[in-house]
Amino acid sequence: MKDRNILDTVIEFEKQIEAMQQQFGAFKQFIALMMEEQQALQTENLHLRTRLEEVIAQQPAAEEKNNTTPDIGEGYDNLARLYYEGYHVCHVHFGSTRKDEDCLFCLAFLNKQNG
Repeated sequence: MKDRNILDTVIEFEKQIEAMQQQFGAFKQFIALMMEEQQALQTENLHLRTRLEEVIAQQPAAEEKNNTTPDIGEGYDNLARLYYEGYHVCHVHFGSTRKDEDCLFCLAFLNKQNG
C-alpha cells in the first residue's frame, strides 16, 4: 500500500511540474511581448524627442518674425473677439449684447489691456 501512495505522489508531482512548465512557457511569451513593446516605445520616444528638438530649434526663428507685434496674450485676444462679435467685455455690462454702438467702458478696458 505504501508503494501505491508513493507512486500516486510521484504522478501528482509530475503533473504539477508539467503545469509549472506550461505556466513558465506562457510567462516567457508574455515577457517577449513586453520586450517588443518596450523596444517599440523606446523607438517612438526617440523619434518624438528628435522631432521636439527640431521644433524647438525652429521656434526662435519664428518668434523673431512675430516680434513686430507685442505679445498681449490669448485672454486679451478672446475678449477682443467677443467685443467685435457684439458682446460687452467691460465690468459694467459684461456678457450682454451691444446694440450696434461702441461701449466706452469696453474700449477703455481693451485699451488698458493693450497698453
